[in-house]
Amino acid sequence: MIQPLPLLGKRVLVPRGKDQAKPFSQLVASFGGFPVEIPLIDFRPIKKNERLQDCLKVLDTYDWIIFTSNVTVNTFFTFIKKERACFPKIAVIGKKTEKVLRERGLPVAFVPSAYVAEVFVREFIPQIKKGTRVLIPKGNLAREYIASSLREAGAFVDEVVIYETFMPEKSRQKLAKMLDGGELDILTFTSPSTVDHLMKVVKEYRLQDKLKHCIISCIGPITEKKLREYGLPVHAAPSEYTVEEMIKSTIAFLAAEN
Repeated sequence: MIQPLPLLGKRVLVPRGKDQAKPFSQLVASFGGFPVEIPLIDFRPIKKNERLQDCLKVLDTYDWIIFTSNVTVNTFFTFIKKERACFPKIAVIGKKTEKVLRERGLPVAFVPSAYVAEVFVREFIPQIKKGTRVLIPKGNLAREYIASSLREAGAFVDEVVIYETFMPEKSRQKLAKMLDGGELDILTFTSPSTVDHLMKVVKEYRLQDKLKHCIISCIGPITEKKLREYGLPVHAAPSEYTVEEMIKSTIAFLAAEN
């Protein structure tokens, strides 16, 4: 049986920006942990350009639009008003992405059984016929796996970058100081970009040895792969790719260690 406060006394890195950090931090605190909010990743919409405008003008000509994150959804709606748009069928990756769309009054026609691109493609391919038109709004660092796979299946796919990913400058100093002082017990990573951004700071300040005493948890196989490419151990990586399951997996690791 898990003890009532299994994270008691543990300082847990919350790598998300303020708009997304609150539920993450509340979850950590509910288990007795101390959430340390240091956004390793943030997002900003790109300037509206001709490529984006062209796609938005013909939104009603697509058969499908694919949203891979709630950030993509929220950014997309800074460029378009729902009440003026004729939406194609919507496919998503992730429960939160689906939830954000439903809160906006938009139906979601397809959700994969697991929230990674490889599973999405395998399960979505039956929806594709030769000439099926698909729009994929995305960030500047997003993988091209979904688009390339759907093209191979005969779809006509437009990818359009709608936001940029970056690490806030304030986070760099705070992260370096806390790592150097041994003030973080558990490091959590929600994407490969969060790993890259943290390791850039670690290398710049020569803090590699400071990671040896940290428990490392992550969401998803791509993030786990990125951590292992840096030679880091992964102590907790749940089969369901959500923050809740990552925290539960971390608690299970702690229980096993104790």
